[in-house]
Amino acid sequence: MPTAASAEPIPDPDTRAEVIHVKDLHKSFGSLEVLKGVSLNAKKGDVVAIIGGSGSGKSTMLRCINFLETPSSGQIVIDGEEVMMNADGSPASRRQIERIRTRLAMVFQQFNLWTHRTLLENVIEVPVHVLKVPRGEAIKRARELLDRVGLSDKEDTFPAFMSGGQQQRAAIARALAVDPNVMLFDEPTSALDPELVGEVLTVIRDLAAEGRTMLLVTHEMKFAREVANHVVYLFEGRIEEQGPPAEVFGNPQSERLKQFLSSVT
Repeated sequence: MPTAASAEPIPDPDTRAEVIHVKDLHKSFGSLEVLKGVSLNAKKGDVVAIIGGSGSGKSTMLRCINFLETPSSGQIVIDGEEVMMNADGSPASRRQIERIRTRLAMVFQQFNLWTHRTLLENVIEVPVHVLKVPRGEAIKRARELLDRVGLSDKEDTFPAFMSGGQQQRAAIARALAVDPNVMLFDEPTSALDPELVGEVLTVIRDLAAEGRTMLLVTHEMKFAREVANHVVYLFEGRIEEQGPPAEVFGNPQSERLKQFLSSVT
C-alpha cells in the first residue's frame, strides 16, 4: 500500500483541449449594456446550449465570439490563441480575425444563403475563394456534405425553390465545408415552420454525436436537454445559472430560471 508521501496525485480525467475561452465579456450599444461580464468555456466535443429570454444577450454573445459584433471589453481565446484587442474591444489585427474565423462556422436564423447561386455553388464559395481549395476538391467535398444533410438531389437548385428546412440544412452543409473546429448556431430553427424543425434538429443531433464542438443558442428546451452536455442560462446580460442539463432543467436553483422554464415548457 503506498504511503501518503509516495501516493501519486489523481489526474484530471478530462484532458480534452479547451477550444473556446471567454472571460468577462462586455458589449454595449450606446448606453445599452447587453453583455455585463459573461465568462464561458468549451472543450473539444462540448455541446453548450445557451438559453434565455428575448434580449438576454444570447445572440450578441455568439456574434462577439465570431467578431461579427465588436466586444466592448473582455478576453476571447480560440484554440489557445487569444484575440488581440484594442482598448475599446475592437480587433487589433484584421488578419488574425480572418484566420480565426476559418476555425469557426456560424449558422444563422435566416439561412443567409446567396440567392443568385445554386446550392452547390453556395457550399463551395468559401473553400474555393477564401481558403483556396482546388475547385474539383471543393465540389467533391460539397457533394459529400449535401448527401450528409439529405440534399444530394438539390445541388443545382436555387434557394428560392427550397423549403426553409432545406435552406437551413444547406446552411449547415456550407458551414461544415470549411471543416471548422467550432460551430456556432444562432437559433437555427426559429425561422422555420413547426413541421420543418425536426429535420434540422436531426442534422444537429448527428453532428453532436460525432463529437463536434458546438455553441447552440436555442429555444428548443427538450432538444437542449437531450443533446447538450452543458447549459447556460442568460438573464439580462449575465449568466444566471449553468451546469449539466439534468441539473439546470431538473433542479434549477434560480427563481428566474424556474420562471423561464415554466414559461417555455
